Amino acid sequence: MGDVGFQVDLTNCDREPIHQLGAIQPFGFLIAFSSDWLVKRASANVVAHFDVAAEEMLGTHASEYLEDDAIHALRNRLTLLRGEDALERIFGIKALRTRGRTYDLALHMIGDTIVVEGEPCTSDATGDTASTLRAMMGRLDEKEKIADFFREGARQVRAVTGFDRVMVYRFERDGSGVVVAEAARSGIGSFMDLRYPASDIPQQARKLYLRTPFRIIADVAAEPVAILPQRDEFGAPLDLSLSVLRSVSPIHIEYLKNMGVKASLSISIIVEGKLWGLFACHHYGGPRCPGFERRSMAELFGQMFALKLESRERKELSIYEAAARATSDRLLAAVASDGGLLDDPEWLGSRLREVVPCDGIAIWIGGKVAFSGITPPPSSFAAITRRLNAMAAGRVFATDHLAEVLPQAADYADVGAGLLAIPISRSPRDYVLLFRQELVRTVNWGGDPHKPVDFGPNGARLTPRQSFETWSQEVRGRSLPFTEVELRIAEVLRASLIEVVLRLSDDAQEERKRASERQELLIAELNHRVRNILGLIRGLVRQSRAPGMDAAAYIRLLEGRIEALARAHDQITEDNWSPAPLGRLLRTEAAAYLGGRSGRLDQDGPMVLLRPAAFSTMALVFHELMTNSAKYGALSDSGTVSVRWWLDPEGDCRIEWRERGGPAVQPPTRQGFGTTIIQRSVPYDLGGKATVRYPLTGLEAEFCIPARHVVLDGDAASKHARDVEEVPPAPASGEMRAVLQGPVLLVEDSLIIAMDAEDILLRLGAQRVATAASIAGAMEEIASERFDVAILDVNLGAETSLPIADRLRAEGIPYAFATGYGEQLQLDEDHAGVPVLQKPYTAVNMARMLEGLLGR
Repeated sequence: MGDVGFQVDLTNCDREPIHQLGAIQPFGFLIAFSSDWLVKRASANVVAHFDVAAEEMLGTHASEYLEDDAIHALRNRLTLLRGEDALERIFGIKALRTRGRTYDLALHMIGDTIVVEGEPCTSDATGDTASTLRAMMGRLDEKEKIADFFREGARQVRAVTGFDRVMVYRFERDGSGVVVAEAARSGIGSFMDLRYPASDIPQQARKLYLRTPFRIIADVAAEPVAILPQRDEFGAPLDLSLSVLRSVSPIHIEYLKNMGVKASLSISIIVEGKLWGLFACHHYGGPRCPGFERRSMAELFGQMFALKLESRERKELSIYEAAARATSDRLLAAVASDGGLLDDPEWLGSRLREVVPCDGIAIWIGGKVAFSGITPPPSSFAAITRRLNAMAAGRVFATDHLAEVLPQAADYADVGAGLLAIPISRSPRDYVLLFRQELVRTVNWGGDPHKPVDFGPNGARLTPRQSFETWSQEVRGRSLPFTEVELRIAEVLRASLIEVVLRLSDDAQEERKRASERQELLIAELNHRVRNILGLIRGLVRQSRAPGMDAAAYIRLLEGRIEALARAHDQITEDNWSPAPLGRLLRTEAAAYLGGRSGRLDQDGPMVLLRPAAFSTMALVFHELMTNSAKYGALSDSGTVSVRWWLDPEGDCRIEWRERGGPAVQPPTRQGFGTTIIQRSVPYDLGGKATVRYPLTGLEAEFCIPARHVVLDGDAASKHARDVEEVPPAPASGEMRAVLQGPVLLVEDSLIIAMDAEDILLRLGAQRVATAASIAGAMEEIASERFDVAILDVNLGAETSLPIADRLRAEGIPYAFATGYGEQLQLDEDHAGVPVLQKPYTAVNMARMLEGLLGR
């Protein structure tokens, strides 16, 4: 009795107008009134209730058929209708003038049409509905586990409705449904855990389940009753979306018959405005139609069940979200303070797994990838990110079946079936990719989902599948799906990570600018320093040769002064990562420039440590003061220098430099680089004060270093106090103890430095020194002779000596590295702990290193 103008076939089943079938079920009647209560339409079976044919009712007033009390009650209920989908009910009212029995009425409006449906009142009402519902909800609240909660819900609905089987049917993300709980009459089998394809409940039916949360089919074999007239003056059928008695689609009737169902009932479970699932009730013994009041109570129970379920889910999600957001906040705080963590997939993966469980992680930034855990092959990441850019750029994307959007992903579905992509840049190029492995599982379907329909006997009409025997399917290529909560957390991470990345980018740009400025200054300063050092060495070479001094003594004296000079300049970087003592800085500078006359520097003050920035600045200042004094001041003659330091009440370090006994002092006629360093470094770099005076009796300088650059730490002070020692004089050749016996391998790419080191090694007792300037040359020497020890210059121009070290370690030959980088040299784990000899080579540092290396 449907709309014969609409033919259902395989392509348009989802568009079947099931709300416009033009008929009702026969266990009640329907009358449609105009706003002034004139009959516009009536079901063909009204004659059985009013003794008047439907055609004769049309155009007459409701008062001819309905009691005055009934019309009054209907008018009052009209005022209570709220919203488009509102429905009002009246139970147990004497409604019809021609019948003495009571009726249950349902009232709603479609546009300006008042639709009244009625059915005879039954005797199965529950009595005290409120108490019954309260008891039902109390039993639900007792169930702590969600499975028990579902099972109890099914039991309660079965108790109210009396149907043979009641199932709690949950919709999955793909539209299919699974039975998560059931209560059934014994002997009829179980549908528990069976899954049904999305096509079993078409989209238009799901929309109606949201509008009308209760649906009964009292007798699948009943003949539908037509509504007259079928179409109004505009050619439109009556919209039965909210009708309690709405007829049933022939397709659904065939579906139920194929299942052996004689009557059915559905109660929508609506959570957060979405169709979460249904209470699906089946009856097999014959027709089943609980009274309207009992059905309404079941509907109300379904709504309260949904509210309880929503509350439970929200509570669980709230706990998870709180924990996930706390982890997310810690992760973002760590990344914000150390941007390098974004390049560490192991660290990032361990943190993200606390928020979104995954098997592997990849970080794609600027076309470069870092990954950890179980992931697809690295060669696949470029294709994945290109697909993301084209499909979901700028937003979080998740799938449990990556091959569905990227066919080649089927090749690695076992390790990367699921993907959650979090963009971390405004432009679509950088991502954090979370992968989930394939989850191979067996799904039991209520019939073969791949053959849901066949052409039936009614022309283009469809006959639903006829077999509902359990059909098992092994699902491959899919992962555990990412949940809505995980996607919400991913969105939070996306927004926060983008903010952090942008800030790091701005910081990096600013840092590059500052680094460029520092580099320019460093180049200028380095040029000045190198020129000074070369000039000083030239002066040392010229001035160290005294009349009558033999060559050996001259070499020892010159070697000791160059070694002292190297140590003095190394103070700028030696303690660069920790505070260093002011007193040691002064002693080292004095030893470098005065040699045996370093006693002419008188210093006095407490154990004060300077932080790296202040230590470097004061090293330059004292270097210039010492150099000028040695050239022109007290130290150039027979005078002395007195340096005193103390802490004032504010914690600032005060330093006083006094020169006495030297030539008369004249203020400089021009301010060179050295004078600028003395006068401006402390105020400019440290925010302190510097004063320089030029009395005739000797130069005087005073400095104030702010307290923030000063450290008074007992442990550190004691350590540095133990480390401080005067520069030992270079021993005479006759005093040098032999620490070597056999042949020595020396790898050095500078011929002059190699010759100097070879001479030192021979003086230390080496039988022979084999020199090599490259890896190939060293390998040949190792192959031809067994060496007692080897000294390897780390940097050999275009190559390093690490392969040589690997060969020596394999041969069991002790070795040490030599470098001009000092403590800034970074070695890998294989060579950690190997001694490092700092250039320039001297007999003293070479002997000490070899004694420690060889244990002699």
